Amino acid sequence: MSDVEDAVEVGEHGEMYNLLKEVLKNAQVNGSLLHGIHEGTKALEKKLGVLCVLANNCEEAMYKKLVTGLCAENSTPLIEVDSNKTLGEWSGLCKYDNNGQARKVVGCSCVVVKHFGDDTQELDTLLEILKKKNFA
Repeated sequence: MSDVEDAVEVGEHGEMYNLLKEVLKNAQVNGSLLHGIHEGTKALEKKLGVLCVLANNCEEAMYKKLVTGLCAENSTPLIEVDSNKTLGEWSGLCKYDNNGQARKVVGCSCVVVKHFGDDTQELDTLLEILKKKNFA
């Protein structure tokens, strides 16, 4: 687990897997998703982020420490996923083939959501889970 004790880890087969995927997709459609460490930390410093997603396999320990510290300082919910490739696919950093399979996935270590966009059932369920973890 990370330095933030309340960080939520998402396993590949957990309920939050599908919820987070849909919430990130919705935020991407609404143009309120920031990719990468540079854009993400700028938004977190300005307290613009409502949710942060961090990849556990990020190779730079200082990046992880910076993001977790900013999230803790600003009380921004932090969700950790296993792979940066998975996070890149969920946040739209890939091409899709004719069968709908993701190809040419670009890895992403950090994603920050500025605004969730439309109110959906997946968002409500995710926020409920985060409230149980003392966020939001």
